[in-house]
Amino acid sequence: MKKLVIVFFSLLFSATALTQPFDLKKDFRQARWFNDSLKQIIADAGLAGSFDAGEDGMEQVSFAVIDLTHKKPLLGGVNMDNFIYPASVYKMYVAMEVLKQVSEGKYSLYDSYVVHSPNDVDHSSEIKWDPRPLLRGGDTVTLNYLIDLMITRSDNSAANCLIDIAGRKNINNTMHQYGWYGSEVTRKFLSRKFEDPGYDTIKGTETSALHAALFMYGIYKENLVNFWVSKELYSFLSRQLDTTKLATGLPRSAVFAHKSGWWSYYTNDVGIVEDGKVKFIISLFTPVPEEEARPRMKLVAARVYQLLLRRK
Repeated sequence: MKKLVIVFFSLLFSATALTQPFDLKKDFRQARWFNDSLKQIIADAGLAGSFDAGEDGMEQVSFAVIDLTHKKPLLGGVNMDNFIYPASVYKMYVAMEVLKQVSEGKYSLYDSYVVHSPNDVDHSSEIKWDPRPLLRGGDTVTLNYLIDLMITRSDNSAANCLIDIAGRKNINNTMHQYGWYGSEVTRKFLSRKFEDPGYDTIKGTETSALHAALFMYGIYKENLVNFWVSKELYSFLSRQLDTTKLATGLPRSAVFAHKSGWWSYYTNDVGIVEDGKVKFIISLFTPVPEEEARPRMKLVAARVYQLLLRRK
């Protein structure tokens, strides 16, 4: 019986695994009318053109949408390949690698982990009403708890711990297997003076709307790393507590598994929307402060939903 269980889980972890880049020409359809429609939505939301991002200079939005209705999905966007600071969105890349290593048997989700300083950086919760206490040096928690805290509450301390557990080289090797060059995880969520040697002077993490959308597409297809990793990621993302950005423009009936991020000039959100026959991935990265970005993101989500609803 033990051998049968081992074989079952080996098949579960390896089933439908994808270890090569998506082929944009073979895997997706593209259409001028779709890109034109998305470009108009961005313009109507006041997100076209360039924005002053302080020391980062002038930045532009990065926006991608994948319509999942048909067998061959429709891909479109505005500045899809533009790399921009993702804020907490890149925590989902960290979660992927940790879960990958769990699926390989290196860790268990219920292994204990002791939090060490200076990883315990949070002084307040990103989600004020979440009752879970802030992590502090010396706390003992499980990997599952850390992942949940990092994704659902966007906890920076949990992210720092998980970056150590996963290893940045491992995260980026996996990213490279999918062709996501330029979206490497380079920094923890702490001051450079507390960074590990070699990472204290490295360029900050960036990503593009296209890479983030393809990441979500892998989850949707249940073949990002493998079936189990994809299902676990979807489960964590579907419990996201921040619903103040793209989610506000979606119907209450819609299920939105997503990861948001906001810091300084940047406000971002990416996820999988499912509402009956309307199914799509939306990925929006903006160089716009959160309070200004929220109503614009609401408009974008609502307009994209209506655009795809009319196509059904």
